Amino acid sequence: MGDEQGQVNMEPLLPTSPTKKVKSARFQVAQVGDKNKKGEDDNVVADENGWTHQGSMRSGGDTVQFTQYAKSFRHYLTREALPAESNYRNLLSFGRNSVKGQRPTLEQLREEEIKQGGKAEKSSEEDLENQKKGKVIKFGWIEGVYMRCLLNIWGVMLFLRLTWVMGQCGIVQGLLVMTFCNVVTTITAISMSAVSTNGQIKGGGVYFMISRALGPEFGGAIGLMFTLANSIAVSMYIIGFAESFLDMFQDYVPGWQGIVDPDFKKFRTNDVRIIGSVTLVGILVLAIVGMDWVTRVQKALLVLLMCSQVDFIIGTFLPRSAEVYAKGFTGWSIETAKSNLGANYEEGQSFFSVFAVFFPAVTGIVAGANLSGDLKDPAVAIPKGTLSAIVTTYITYIIYGTMVSFTYLTAASGSVEEYEMWTNSSLDDSDRTLPSYLDCTAGSREGQKCEYGTLHDQQTMAVISFTGYLIYGGCFAATISSAIASLVGAPRVLQALAKDKLYPKIEFFAPGWGANNDPVRGYVLVFFIALACILVAELNLVSSLLSNFFVAAYALINFSVFHASITKSPGWRPAFKFYNPWVALFGVILCVFSMFAMDWVTALITFLITAVLYLYIYYRKPEANWGSSAQAQVFVNALKGVQSLTDTAEHVKNYRPKVLVLTGNPAHRPPLVDFANLITKKLSLLICSHVITEPGSVHLATLKESTQTWLTDKKIKGFYTVTESNKFEEGAKSCLTLAGLGKLAPNMLLVGFKADWTNDLDVAKQYFSVLQEAFDLAFSVGILRVRSGLDFSGHIQAEETESNEFAEEERRGSFVGAMGEPIEGEEVKDVKALEGETDSNNERKGSEPSDEGADVVPEVPKFLQRQRTRTRTISRSVYHDSEGNPVSKDIISDMNQFQSTKRSGNIDVWWLYDDGGLTLLLPYILTTRQQFSDCKLRVFTLANRKDELDRETRNMAALLAKFRIEFSSVVVIPDVTKRASDASRARLDILMAKLPEGSITEEELLANKEKTNRHLRLSELLQGHSKDSEIIFMTLPMPRKGHVSAPLYLAWLDVMTENLPPTLLIRGNQTSVLTFYS
Repeated sequence: MGDEQGQVNMEPLLPTSPTKKVKSARFQVAQVGDKNKKGEDDNVVADENGWTHQGSMRSGGDTVQFTQYAKSFRHYLTREALPAESNYRNLLSFGRNSVKGQRPTLEQLREEEIKQGGKAEKSSEEDLENQKKGKVIKFGWIEGVYMRCLLNIWGVMLFLRLTWVMGQCGIVQGLLVMTFCNVVTTITAISMSAVSTNGQIKGGGVYFMISRALGPEFGGAIGLMFTLANSIAVSMYIIGFAESFLDMFQDYVPGWQGIVDPDFKKFRTNDVRIIGSVTLVGILVLAIVGMDWVTRVQKALLVLLMCSQVDFIIGTFLPRSAEVYAKGFTGWSIETAKSNLGANYEEGQSFFSVFAVFFPAVTGIVAGANLSGDLKDPAVAIPKGTLSAIVTTYITYIIYGTMVSFTYLTAASGSVEEYEMWTNSSLDDSDRTLPSYLDCTAGSREGQKCEYGTLHDQQTMAVISFTGYLIYGGCFAATISSAIASLVGAPRVLQALAKDKLYPKIEFFAPGWGANNDPVRGYVLVFFIALACILVAELNLVSSLLSNFFVAAYALINFSVFHASITKSPGWRPAFKFYNPWVALFGVILCVFSMFAMDWVTALITFLITAVLYLYIYYRKPEANWGSSAQAQVFVNALKGVQSLTDTAEHVKNYRPKVLVLTGNPAHRPPLVDFANLITKKLSLLICSHVITEPGSVHLATLKESTQTWLTDKKIKGFYTVTESNKFEEGAKSCLTLAGLGKLAPNMLLVGFKADWTNDLDVAKQYFSVLQEAFDLAFSVGILRVRSGLDFSGHIQAEETESNEFAEEERRGSFVGAMGEPIEGEEVKDVKALEGETDSNNERKGSEPSDEGADVVPEVPKFLQRQRTRTRTISRSVYHDSEGNPVSKDIISDMNQFQSTKRSGNIDVWWLYDDGGLTLLLPYILTTRQQFSDCKLRVFTLANRKDELDRETRNMAALLAKFRIEFSSVVVIPDVTKRASDASRARLDILMAKLPEGSITEEELLANKEKTNRHLRLSELLQGHSKDSEIIFMTLPMPRKGHVSAPLYLAWLDVMTENLPPTLLIRGNQTSVLTFYS
């Protein structure tokens, strides 16, 4: 847009003069400048999203900008936030930002007046970064990844084992070994590139990638193994350096006899310990000084390494002395290549044994990725640097292997005299008294073996090279650079592991020092581990195990790509597109094969260690919500499982009571929730339903989250659902019809008995209507009554929520505590009183109408706004009575009556009518729970005729036996139709007297006279037989439509269950839930 289009003529509104300056306003004023400078007078000040709307007017040489056109788009014209990167940083989970004040919440967008908050709160990690001072060192892909991978892959194997591989395998199979090894690493690097570009990568390298991709279990296992493997690898590299150093002194210093060992040729362990310890101290100092100096040293080592390779290349083209030729060097020769074309395996060697020896040479591909926290852009550096290093080193290994095969023989004696005799064409065969320098058979040399050639001499590259000592320099560079990389990389993996607190006390290694957050504590730990290994000086037993640890990490990297791809999680969107899940799976197979090819024993040990660490973290359940593919798989499996369940025909043998409980706030009715949990107990569906009769009185999303957390902390495997409705009846019907998914839906309604039903008949009618609606929907119905009642909200006048931070030894969560005392040592973070509400009729305002007061509708407590911390937050609800004192122990005992108390009495089953067998099945299920496992079943049933008591008893016992349900006795009741006592009738009359006149008509009483008598008689029988039992199960009378009113029906239930142990009135839906067929 040009100047003329962007100007707004404001002259009629605010005339200006060249001499009068406009007062500066909030976003900008007046600006006086040169008339000839066009375009410079548009000084725009943007708001936090980078947007402003401005108007301007020019008069003479002055430019005036008016603030009413420069108002922030977000704060003045809309509350919406424009898309910005800051809104998506550090998300803990879906829809939750770690930085407040960025993207407005739904409430902020919809409320009438926006609340102006203070300064945005930053995460603790960001604050820590801002506090650190000093020069921050970040590396690009060449210095950070490419160079470090080259130094690790061009390791000792290049100088000591490449020639041996070519001697054993020959040209064809030798190149196949190298290619196979690089296929494994290339596939792994491609998978690592995909993982590293699927979001921001922080410090921790391979551990961070695996843990965020596959979850904390695999990540924690590999992280600890990787740290230990790199720590031991430091000592291995340094021991290799010390031995090469001593070899060089022995070759180039005449009369060298070692440092302290008297017999240097046979025993030089002490010399290795001395040189290794000094070298390790130097590397530690270098690491502590900083990554800048580490990089400088590694650059110098890379130069030395490349010079040694150039020295080797030059040596193949130059004519050499007879001494060199006698050792097997021929110069470039087709004949030599032909002789080296095929394999020359020695006894005990094969293609795979050689592969096992060479494969560790290419396991340095994660050297750069382990420094992911020190890279400018890991998503660019890791793919580019790693793949470039693999291509470079593969080409050089192929070239160097081919050069060795064209210029060096597999075996030679090294005798100059033999060489000169057999290469002198003027001598006849009869004059050649010595065996040929190429004849290495034991018979021709009196049992002695040749010491030179690619099969026997590991210093073959030094022999071929021009100078020789540069090859030693290359060995030094390879070993020292690898040791540096391991000592610098291992503590960073440990630091990332410590920050996640996956293991106890490991957070000690989380702090870093300096601007680069260097893990100094980790450096010291790795130093002592490596020093201990150097002093042992015998590491052949663990060298194969270390390689297996690395390859196990590669296998998991490949598996993470495959797993994330097949789960099709929307969060799996790597910027690196050149990957394929099936290629990644092939990479997993190759990695596992490589592990067993190297050493099947150590492969099994690796699997065992991984499994143990995996199971430890799995059962410890640390807080780790990282959006891994394992989490995505949980959703996929659940969806497939529900769909499969829905598509599967139901069968009576697989029947499970799937319970919908009208609990209101579950924390206010713990006995009802606990009893329902006894029935389902992790093996069936449990849904706690809450109807709020004051719509808009609570934030539903937060209430759902907090209550689900409460269930989890109480170890109740169930779900919580809440709905709002002006009438309890309508809300409960909504729960009945909408709860569940497919066949994973409730088939049984469980409610608490409404003991205060006489106080409000309208609510009682709603309660009765809900029962009728459940039967209409073919639900089974259960009504639980206990002496002390189920609703304890009347005893809770205030609830204090204490939020405390603990170390991660225990699982993080929130729970409702029984007693009000804080745990010793806890720091109270937030206390918020949540007041209950009771109206004039004492009607509960939550779920099913209650006998004991109003349901507490909580505010949104601050502890639910989870902070970005790695500590465990425990939330305890502390209950107080009307005087502010802790609730009595008797009430607490009543609240927890269905928890872990062991019982050994009787479970009485009053199976009065055949409802499909649910009245019998539920008590049987209860006997399978530990709490009731010592209880005995007593079955009571009705007889049709008095003269058939014996037969009815035998028939019931036979039926129970066919159902395979153990019982202690069967009692057949013959006189249920007997007239009830006057005392029982008086109890009913007293109850009905509490009702308003006309609630139950004389006509209804007369029509249901026999039923009323039967229920009163059952009340007497229950008092006579079951008043001392642990719990009673009785068939619920069926309320016939139009034949019985809510007051009369509830009166029957009230009289029958009054002053009894916990009683469940249960009625199946007349469909069989038991069978005696197999």
